[in-house]
Amino acid sequence: MNIAFFLLPKKDVVSVTLDSTLRQTLERMEYHRYTAVPIIGKDGVYVGTVTEGDLLWYMKNSGGRVSFENASKYLLKDVPLKMNIKAVSIDADMEGLINLAKVQNFVPVVDDMGRFIGIVRRSQIIEYCERFVTRDVSVPKN
Repeated sequence: MNIAFFLLPKKDVVSVTLDSTLRQTLERMEYHRYTAVPIIGKDGVYVGTVTEGDLLWYMKNSGGRVSFENASKYLLKDVPLKMNIKAVSIDADMEGLINLAKVQNFVPVVDDMGRFIGIVRRSQIIEYCERFVTRDVSVPKN
């Protein structure tokens, strides 16, 4: 099976850039009710994934400097990312995709230049696998 079968294309993925403000990032995540979103560089390269936790820890550890009220003054590029959400190449095998999906809610997919082309959601992989588990696999009688 090809990874492209599961791909939610870039145009349909909520993402942010390194130049997004904390406020923009928070509002985008809140609006779409996501706890994590991919970060895309100016050149279209997948940079990483920011989580709610990353934003909250950044605010907490700022010593009161960063708050919800002034979050529009701070850029996402200054926020340390705690989780290393790894991407797969569009040419990767299913085993690699499934191994990442075991520990990530979604798996970013990149082309051979590292440019972000979409994501594969863990739920899509589980639904695909469920079809095999629930299929009637009758043993032929001799």
